[in-house]
Amino acid sequence: MADIFLFNTLTKKKEKFSPIKEGSVSMYNCGPTVYDYVHIGNLRSYIFADTLRRLFEWHNYKVHQVINVTDIGHLVGDGDDGDDKMTKALKREGKPMTLDSMREIANFYFEKYKEDLKYLNIKTPEEFPFASDHIKEDIELIETLIKKGFTYKISDGLYFDTSKDSHYGKLGGIVEKDETQSRIGVNNEKKNFKDFALWKFNPDLGYDASFGKGFPGWHIECSAMGMKYLGETFDMHTGGIDHIPVHHNNEIAQSENATGKSFVNFWMHNSFVTLNENKMAKSTGNFTRLIDLIKDGYSPIAYRLLLLQCHYKTTLNFSLEALSGAQEALYGIYRTLSLAEKEGKVNSEFIIKFESNINDDLNTPKAIAVLFELLKSDLNAEDKLATALKFDKFLGLEIKEAVALIKKENSEIPENIKNLVSEREEARKNKDFTKADTLRKELDNLDYLIEDSETGPKIYKK
Repeated sequence: MADIFLFNTLTKKKEKFSPIKEGSVSMYNCGPTVYDYVHIGNLRSYIFADTLRRLFEWHNYKVHQVINVTDIGHLVGDGDDGDDKMTKALKREGKPMTLDSMREIANFYFEKYKEDLKYLNIKTPEEFPFASDHIKEDIELIETLIKKGFTYKISDGLYFDTSKDSHYGKLGGIVEKDETQSRIGVNNEKKNFKDFALWKFNPDLGYDASFGKGFPGWHIECSAMGMKYLGETFDMHTGGIDHIPVHHNNEIAQSENATGKSFVNFWMHNSFVTLNENKMAKSTGNFTRLIDLIKDGYSPIAYRLLLLQCHYKTTLNFSLEALSGAQEALYGIYRTLSLAEKEGKVNSEFIIKFESNINDDLNTPKAIAVLFELLKSDLNAEDKLATALKFDKFLGLEIKEAVALIKKENSEIPENIKNLVSEREEARKNKDFTKADTLRKELDNLDYLIEDSETGPKIYKK
């Protein structure tokens, strides 16, 4: 098996990946807060996690993947101040302030989130745990931290004392030391500005615990769910780069001080998708939803390709022009591969070149370049198809399905379209290129594309 090298945020360098258990990978991916629809910026994290999963499966690892669902306990940002997002959703939608109403909202937006994953050909994880189903695990973890002396109580909740952890902030090495810049916010009752809530008190709405009725902090939820399904130490944890300074450092602190063990061996983070050079955010209205792109005629797989053309650690500034370019490239891939009558043999030289790039910290831009190199090569159409289908086990561009659809549609081309194609061919033979160009435009207006090849014209429905 070839070596895999990945950038580990914990060590700030590219390292050879070695799993805890031979032949298997345990992976936790920070999931959605289901108080609203996700946008295409949010979805980058799940395409990244899916690509990472596919890399491991390419090498025949058995992957145990967990994506959590935050339906309680997540405030406005990574900090502990402001209104809870789920509470804001209840107010927004005019629902009663009850736990049942919270779960009703969560279930609705979770289903919409899963629809987006399906559109993007993202594999379903082995577990989709809801935070509200794991209160018992949260309380047990907090009680362990209380017994070990890492907590203290103030008026609004139970907090983790970061001064007790000499290694706090080791992930990324970028935790702020200036209180005015801290993303956790200013709370005069806290001992240290970096201290974070393990449990927020709420006598009216919440869950009963020995230390007071309320809600778990969203950091403790991820630790509890990650360790329940993957063990006290697991292989891989991913998320967006915005989780590094606070959320993921807090996960590490509470988990490792509770168990006395290393929490996660590899931490990986994807960069943002920006819109108009600014981070996408529902709070500012600067975002785009996947379903809106689909309604406007864009393929969700084109968005997947657009992200794969950009390295996961590089910020992508989204534009419809860029998406249109990715969509045309995607359809070009499909059309070229649909020329094959059947699957041929996988070309080992192209596989080696492709694999060397994906093994190098998921270098998907270079992997995509190898795909286009394959399409332009002198290989016969059948071998191109077989090799591209092998690539697609990693890329997830739905090549097999698209090629089958093109072949089906090509077998059902209406007579009037066939007649226009024949008429155009006759015009080309007579060197009447003006008429041929007019007929091409007429076909285009009827939603058919025509490509000239050595074996004759190929017609495709848009």
